[in-house]
Amino acid sequence: MSFADTPTHRAVSPDSGEHWTAEGAWRVAEGIHRIPLPLPMDGLRAINVYVIEDDDGLTLIDGGWAIPVARDLLDRSLTQLGAGFGDIRRFLVTHVHRDHFTMATVLGHELGVDVGLGVGEKPALDLLNNLDRVTESPFLGVLRSAGAHEVADLWAQGEPDVPPREHWAYPTHWFESDHAISVGERIVDAVHTPGHTPGHFVFADRAAGLLFAGDHVLPTITPSIGFTMPPVDNPLGQFMASLTKVRSLPDLRVLPAHGPVAESTHARCDELLAHHDTRLAASLAALDDGPRTALEVAGSLGWTRHEKAFADLDPYNQGMAAMETKAHLDLLVARGDATATDDEGGVVYAPVVEQR
Repeated sequence: MSFADTPTHRAVSPDSGEHWTAEGAWRVAEGIHRIPLPLPMDGLRAINVYVIEDDDGLTLIDGGWAIPVARDLLDRSLTQLGAGFGDIRRFLVTHVHRDHFTMATVLGHELGVDVGLGVGEKPALDLLNNLDRVTESPFLGVLRSAGAHEVADLWAQGEPDVPPREHWAYPTHWFESDHAISVGERIVDAVHTPGHTPGHFVFADRAAGLLFAGDHVLPTITPSIGFTMPPVDNPLGQFMASLTKVRSLPDLRVLPAHGPVAESTHARCDELLAHHDTRLAASLAALDDGPRTALEVAGSLGWTRHEKAFADLDPYNQGMAAMETKAHLDLLVARGDATATDDEGGVVYAPVVEQR
């Protein structure tokens, strides 16, 4: 759960030869550069924004978090390419999370250029544009259903982080299904990959052998699952199906939103699928001693690659662990391997016993 416990924390990216967060516009292929932008948090330190150059200007994959230090760094990095904000013609946004979407929508509307986002993210934007009508974070209900009532109370005590309304301005158009996009002479395939969020898209440049992977395929960490506002049914099932979908594409270099450039989508998809298969088996085995809530199952599992005890996690990561475990248990229910029963203390899961 702690980013400092992952290989991403110290990873060097092959395009720069430096730590992947190092400032610059790093060439990853002809006409394509990676620009890491800072994030205002101690853990996940940066997001990679990708710049595609063509004769008409620049297309950016994701935009970064709309904070002044990131905006200034994006401006300086584009200057290294002999360009500036006025050369941006379009943003292709992988998903609605604020480290990907907010700078894109703010700059896009300032510049009057196209901003594309998956239509599956519309419920989240509807909610974020009507926060005055929201009495409680939707995540608190998910935590309570996971049996994590004390964690929910701690999350509720946190200061509300309400960004400016312009950070959640709607895109100029929605991606509604898989389709091809012309970027100068390139053809980029927009591929719907729900799971991390409902409207997540990746962008495959098959001719160049590249996948702009967003948070769907990360090279050294697993993306959060079940941390979606508003909540959706069976996010892990969607995520694993999307991994299988991307695995069916040609093997491409991974251009991730977080971490270094990696060589093989096939290898990483296989690793991510195997990881979740292992977690599913461990979650099911945790039910052998009797019905349990997601919180109770999370408490019996190890966390991070160091297999930390759940009790050693801070309240934020305990909540993330409980929601991720709930996603695994809900997939077991969807597969017919477990049952779920509503209880006042939270949803209680039990294994399905085969009849002889």
